[in-house]
Amino acid sequence: MRKRSGTEVFRITGARQGLAEDVRGRQRRYVISMSVRTLAVVATVALWNVERPVAIVTLVIGTLLPYVAVVIANAGRENAPSLPTTFVTAPTPPMIAPPPGAPTTESGAGTAGREAREG
Repeated sequence: MRKRSGTEVFRITGARQGLAEDVRGRQRRYVISMSVRTLAVVATVALWNVERPVAIVTLVIGTLLPYVAVVIANAGRENAPSLPTTFVTAPTPPMIAPPPGAPTTESGAGTAGREAREG
């Protein structure tokens, strides 16, 4: 058995997936798209003399799907998820209270000016 050292192990949650895994996923999506395209072309051939409007739709799908599959496969790697922020806001310093009986800006200063004008 191994001894466990007292060091902590941190899990990296914001890391991208590996390049090999990314390529494998893009290849899988491309193969699935090309399989759908092959089925669409086979359906076009099978339905051409039976149901022509459906055959035309499958022909259009079989024609456009390679372009879409290549664009999806070459889309590149996913964006790195946002990492947790390490910015810590500074605590706000406590406010100093005015002495008891001192006029405040809301009641003292505003009324003194108003009394001088009225009187």
